[in-house]
Amino acid sequence: MVIPRRISTGPALPSRVRAASFSARTGSAIASLLGHVTSLRYGAGRAARKAAVAIALIYPAAAAQADAVVIAALGDSLTAGYGLDEDEGLVPQLQARLEAAGVEAELQNAGVSGDTSAGGLARLGWTLGPDVDALIVELGANDMLRGIDPAEVRANLDGILAQAADAGLPVLLIGFSAPGNYGPDYKAAFDAIYPDLAEARGADLFADYFAPLRAADDGTQAARARLLQGDGLHPTAEGIGLIADALVPQVAALAGRAGADQPG
Repeated sequence: MVIPRRISTGPALPSRVRAASFSARTGSAIASLLGHVTSLRYGAGRAARKAAVAIALIYPAAAAQADAVVIAALGDSLTAGYGLDEDEGLVPQLQARLEAAGVEAELQNAGVSGDTSAGGLARLGWTLGPDVDALIVELGANDMLRGIDPAEVRANLDGILAQAADAGLPVLLIGFSAPGNYGPDYKAAFDAIYPDLAEARGADLFADYFAPLRAADDGTQAARARLLQGDGLHPTAEGIGLIADALVPQVAALAGRAGADQPG
């Protein structure tokens, strides 16, 4: 399968941010309530504790959700779910697989179609809200397709990883491989970005976003139609499923690292 040579670079489409569930909102309320109990007088504190316990008994899923780590997925259309139904994009498919595996993690979709590494760096501040415990970075494909200097891409991604490190967040970096038609020098410089930065910044690395699709390609048009949308650029729901399957072990490990870093 040929790597898509172009990804939508038009006006950014609204990202499908996964709305906080009722149980997540209730869980936050429980955590807030419990956090203030010790500052109350004895009588009020006892009443507050009873109220918190009552909420937890009524909504046990909410209490469990309060302990889930929050992982923001910063990316472009390949993260946002371009051209797919709401439950078919990378973030919801990963979320479903994590839940099936019993991993307590809440994914936030911070994907914006057409985004570049520079765009991701520019909006990182509001992506890393106070509730975020870990970060997935999937950026660089649009830079590559525009022929942007790999040194610039490297600097932008390094800036993202540096800010994540300053915030104490573990990171999973998703890489890409440049096609040969850019020339051997460009390909060598671009392909080295992701492993170099992952090693330098202590990030986990998923080497190539499209690798699971290449592995499933049997060279037929039928396979391409199953794995890529009609534009020939973005994965279908089935293609995203293969990528999600390959990513799940590393995202689960990322959640584990984030959970271990949380104050006990």
